[in-house]
Amino acid sequence: MLKYVLPWALLAASTVTAYAGCAADPDACKIEGGTYNITLPVGDIQGSIVFLHGFGGSGTGTLNNKVWVPVALERGYAVIAPDGMPRTGRNGRSWSFHPDWPPQRDEVAFLTDVRDDAAARFDLDADKMMLGGFSIGGSMTSYLACAAPDTFHAYVPVAGSFWRPHPTTCEGPVRLLHTHGWTDTTVPLEGRVVRGEDLNDPSAFVQGDVFNAMNVWRGVNDCLQVRADKFVTKGDFMRRSWARCAADTALEFAIFPGGHRVPEGWAEMAFDWAETLD
Repeated sequence: MLKYVLPWALLAASTVTAYAGCAADPDACKIEGGTYNITLPVGDIQGSIVFLHGFGGSGTGTLNNKVWVPVALERGYAVIAPDGMPRTGRNGRSWSFHPDWPPQRDEVAFLTDVRDDAAARFDLDADKMMLGGFSIGGSMTSYLACAAPDTFHAYVPVAGSFWRPHPTTCEGPVRLLHTHGWTDTTVPLEGRVVRGEDLNDPSAFVQGDVFNAMNVWRGVNDCLQVRADKFVTKGDFMRRSWARCAADTALEFAIFPGGHRVPEGWAEMAFDWAETLD
């Protein structure tokens, strides 16, 4: 199997090995509909996460993240980084995440195929695989969780959620931890008009309100209260969770004092949370 060490992995070469592309192939894994890259830990694999890049990003860019990918590998998690669709006439990639926009690709089908292909090729447990994403990748994560909640074991979007018009309901309950920066101005907690004059412009593209999204998730999970049941502040994260909900669900909202980024400590928090789930 072809091995190489990413720049950040030089600091921990004894515990982390990065695998280029797809096993012995230095290029990305190819499946029907697209491509993905994968990075595996040294030793026993404890779990796996599929993580979706933001607007204009790529799967290889995801694997080069120095904040959370090394943490995932050190904890024994495989990191799977799919590629969005190329942007027409522009660099980078994106996701067909909004249900009201013409899709370039059936992303639910594609990401399900990524899950199954990676599980088969690298002997991963598809039933315990998580899906996360950053920014628009977080939006894609949220919409997939809404449309096909059984596709992944748990969902961990960061700095991205629903867009307007907000969904009024979803297909079923979820296990979801949403993380967001308190001072995010790219994807503010309340959303913003991305294209168009204002909220009254019928042609406007408008980001959603994360608090509204949490209300949707509470309804989907059949939570008894609007307010959270538990509040925890640990490090930079202020966390609120809902416990009195339907069986086999989990819902948590974490805010940190920062902007549009995956913050330090996110991976530790997300994996700790996921490991408490059945």
